[in-house]
Amino acid sequence: MATIYWAGDSTVQYNGIMTYPQTGIGQVFHLFVKPGVKIENHAKNGRSTKSFIDESRLPAIYDQISEGDFLFIQFGHNDEKKQDPDRYTEPFSEYMVNLEKFVNVARNKKALPVLITPLERRCFMENGHLDKGEHGDYVEAMKRTAENLDVALIDLYSMSRREMEKAGEEATKKWYMHLPEGKYPYHPEGLTDNTHLQYAGAVVYGGCIARGLKELGGVYRELLLDELM
Repeated sequence: MATIYWAGDSTVQYNGIMTYPQTGIGQVFHLFVKPGVKIENHAKNGRSTKSFIDESRLPAIYDQISEGDFLFIQFGHNDEKKQDPDRYTEPFSEYMVNLEKFVNVARNKKALPVLITPLERRCFMENGHLDKGEHGDYVEAMKRTAENLDVALIDLYSMSRREMEKAGEEATKKWYMHLPEGKYPYHPEGLTDNTHLQYAGAVVYGGCIARGLKELGGVYRELLLDELM
């Protein structure tokens, strides 16, 4: 059975007790796939395509991934940080070049790359609808890369926006790291965080990716539990 390798940032990473109750999508994705499918989560908090590559995290995937495996590639949140030259990438040049490097790692080992557009932040306005968000150029750049390279794409950005609009401003606080004061030992002062996920949010957005795999069909769909087919 295949292995899914994840390359991404904090919205994907596996979390320990020091960041509890933060939960990455890759941390819960086993809920959606067949029991024999393995998951190797290489995502790391704060990484962009640039810093992930510069820290030699991509070669670690190359050394393990093999024919018939999958590489899920989800970046954007940190690539857009202009104030940080160690992470920033211009969307329609370096970001696209870096995405191609991830794609090539998979294809050179006869694995299947899947580009996943960045998860939307919880960005409600006073009227109860979402703001335009910050990922627009990176979403478009990833879509262009997918088209140029003929790579499977899941548009998590658009799917996550639809899920948030449907659920509403108050309900989505439980998806993100909105923590009350005094309840969590590692966040004693409470937290208002519209980027990082709690378990419920990771499951909602993991479900979006599962739907994306189902829509792609073929070998992508075959990763999923029979009940989701």
